[in-house]
Amino acid sequence: MVHKILTIRDTVRVPPDRFGEPLEEVVLDLLRKSYEGVLDRDAGVVLAISAVKEIGPGRLIMGDGGSYHDVVFEALTYKPEVNEVVLGEVVELTDFGAFVRIGPLDGLIHVSQVMDDFVSYNKNKGVLQGKQTKRTLKVGDKVRARIVTVSMKGRVRAKVGLTMRQPGLGKLEWIPEDLK
Repeated sequence: MVHKILTIRDTVRVPPDRFGEPLEEVVLDLLRKSYEGVLDRDAGVVLAISAVKEIGPGRLIMGDGGSYHDVVFEALTYKPEVNEVVLGEVVELTDFGAFVRIGPLDGLIHVSQVMDDFVSYNKNKGVLQGKQTKRTLKVGDKVRARIVTVSMKGRVRAKVGLTMRQPGLGKLEWIPEDLK
């Protein structure tokens, strides 16, 4: 997974009810609430605010009781990259594929990309199953997949397409069998 630590500049509004608290703790808390878990088209998903590097002097704006501080801070991010090989866990199955949790995001493995076999969804057993191989994929299975598509939409949605139809990829139990 490609993680990066980015240095970001922003302005933080400290509300008047927090004036008595240590400024660095308040700024860190406000940054975490504003940024963590947010999806940015360029940066990826902000996983954590790791450090506040600078806090400028407060400015007041007429009619607003808060103080505004220019800040510099570091954020740990993850942005999925096409062709990246990832480990994940199957979190949901549908008739069109498997959703796999890869860190902070879920990716979709379409049924056509699960294995080199015709795959169907058995709702009663809760599995995707290969017609000839009889291999099954179920919720909780650990898999290795390759990212084939990434679409970042604004600040709320990322679509990650995955494949397991390449050597060295698939359900972790299948890989040693395939390499024989």
